[in-house]
Amino acid sequence: MSSAIPSVQPGRVRILKQALGPSDQKLNGPVVYWMFRDQRLRDNWALIHAVDQANKSNVPVAIAFNLFDQFKGAKARQFGFMLRGLQKLYYDLQESLNIPFFLFQGEAVDTIPNFLRECRASLLVTDFSPLREVRQWKEELCKQVSESVSIHEVDAHNIVPVWVASDKLEYGARTIRGKINKQLPEYLIDFPALDPPKKGWGSSSPSVDWGNLIADVLRQGAEVPELEWCEPGEKAAMEVLMGDNNGFLTTRLKNYSSDRNNPLKPRALSGLSPYLHFGKISAQRCALEARQLRKLYPQAVDAFLEELIVRRELADNFCFYQPHYDSVKGAWEWARKTLTDHASDKREHIYTREQLEKAQTADPLWNASQLEMVHYGKMHGFMRMYWAKKILEWTSGPEEALATSIYLNDKYQIDGRDPNGYVGCMWSICGVHDQGWRERPVFGKIRYMNFAGCMRKFDVDGYIAYIKRVVGECKKRKAQILLDNTKAKLLHI
Repeated sequence: MSSAIPSVQPGRVRILKQALGPSDQKLNGPVVYWMFRDQRLRDNWALIHAVDQANKSNVPVAIAFNLFDQFKGAKARQFGFMLRGLQKLYYDLQESLNIPFFLFQGEAVDTIPNFLRECRASLLVTDFSPLREVRQWKEELCKQVSESVSIHEVDAHNIVPVWVASDKLEYGARTIRGKINKQLPEYLIDFPALDPPKKGWGSSSPSVDWGNLIADVLRQGAEVPELEWCEPGEKAAMEVLMGDNNGFLTTRLKNYSSDRNNPLKPRALSGLSPYLHFGKISAQRCALEARQLRKLYPQAVDAFLEELIVRRELADNFCFYQPHYDSVKGAWEWARKTLTDHASDKREHIYTREQLEKAQTADPLWNASQLEMVHYGKMHGFMRMYWAKKILEWTSGPEEALATSIYLNDKYQIDGRDPNGYVGCMWSICGVHDQGWRERPVFGKIRYMNFAGCMRKFDVDGYIAYIKRVVGECKKRKAQILLDNTKAKLLHI
């Protein structure tokens, strides 16, 4: 990594703030990588860039992570998965790269500038997120840090950086697909090896009391408990992608194109979304490995890469260029008009948010999908569309439907609070990245889905029975954990 050629393509890096003085002058102080969306050591362009910049000026590098008290309604389910993964990263970092890891709690607009001042940093590297809160923090950081500090943002999440793929809000997959495919030869490349930085920090990582930290988070977010089936960390993510026993590419890929829309065949799905959401695995790594299997399973690989690259990056495009990405205001004009025209249409059922959350509707299929999300933590992709569209049908108007679907999605899905989730709700309720269909009551020209249509597509009764078993097993395990915890407490008395 000592060569003068940058390891990271310049198009992947945006300079949010340039320090005073010549842009090519050497850094005087350390480089700090504020890790947020891409929580991994392997295949991480932001970390590669941070080490590369540090090596060029022979200065040390550190990783900072800020733990927020609350982030968009996340509970024990999401925070537990994230922190257990970070705990593994913390120990892997000490063994492999000898880069210190600093964990802060509070508001990033306070903790990060304070740390930069304390260590006299010259460069802050951040990974990229299109979500408004993160962008606001970065704007604030640019104002808070001293004139001697530069800030670089690296899109380590998308294969083609969002600002390279397109410079505007795209209408749909068909308008962005060609633009992304054109850039893939330049950006879908293998990663350079990452070695420990030339210059050490001078002290090791400060100790983190992971046990107490995780226990606090689990206690505060206990309403939505952790998942047992979703193993945290980078190694677990690679196991889901490439594992010998149950890896997606190694054992399950061939049925992806034919079975991925069947809720009774969840094994046909990749299972990667929790790891992609928390940045435990790089989408680029997934694409590189999948591409090698294209001769064996062309249909399956093409369908997987369409979802992994085009659809995921379309979601980031929407959230980056549409400030109202989680509001009816963010819908196209035709959709806003049709939803307004039909907002006062009579609904067969109206349910409160509480009734929906408890799966107390007259539709057993919808109830099953809601229970799958609440107890299993990840609703099947096909059911997510039906689930959100029924909320439009059963609430007083599109604004309430969208707010309710986002609230439930972010609270219970392990991969919630994500551009894919917002775009999924906006597609279902507001017709984003879709087209107008035959007009009908309540939906207007928004694409319609109903129970009878699902019956034609898959075994609805089989799915309902399957979810009943899954929920029963989840409840049994939860009861056993509570019993074990009570026994442990009694033994300590």
